[in-house]
Amino acid sequence: MTYLTLVRHGQSDWNEKNLFTGWENPGLTNKGLNEAKETGRALKEREFKYSYLYTSILDRAIDTANIILDILKIEDIKTFRDAALNERDYGDLTGLNKDDARKKWGEEQVKIWRRSYDVPPPSGESLKDTSERVLPYFKKEILPLIINGNNILISAHGNSLRALVMFIEKLSPEEILQKEISTGQPITYAFKENSFKEIQSS
Repeated sequence: MTYLTLVRHGQSDWNEKNLFTGWENPGLTNKGLNEAKETGRALKEREFKYSYLYTSILDRAIDTANIILDILKIEDIKTFRDAALNERDYGDLTGLNKDDARKKWGEEQVKIWRRSYDVPPPSGESLKDTSERVLPYFKKEILPLIINGNNILISAHGNSLRALVMFIEKLSPEEILQKEISTGQPITYAFKENSFKEIQSS
């Protein structure tokens, strides 16, 4: 049995302020640090061990991963950071408070940008666009390692992980848009006989 664990970073400073973050690089809040620690403890209870760590190039994902590894006492792990795993680029929405964006463009338009699969905000990415950079990277760099029996930890972002969950769970665009991926909550899959199955948290 091989394991893949996906973790969305802990709460960031911009999450707390309700800002569109995208590729900007705010740090973790105290709550975010605690979420990362709780994730580490939860994975330690399950006695998961990992051979490879993949993160985006953004500090909130890297810091979350480092906290988890520290709690798991994993020092010898092959680590890769790549912008392919970055959060969705929110373009002109980046840095705006979500309530202010609704006032500027209207609630319905902002909802379309946030919750449609293939309509990007101005100068930004849709979830479809995000998937088109995340999935080729996953299939080329990560999936072969899983097939060869390596346990993998990925620390990334709500939408880059949504793209992975959509692929792994074979969800439709409509189904993935309904799925919430909370900060600091691990999702672990067992890989066996060429398919993934989510392991429910105890």
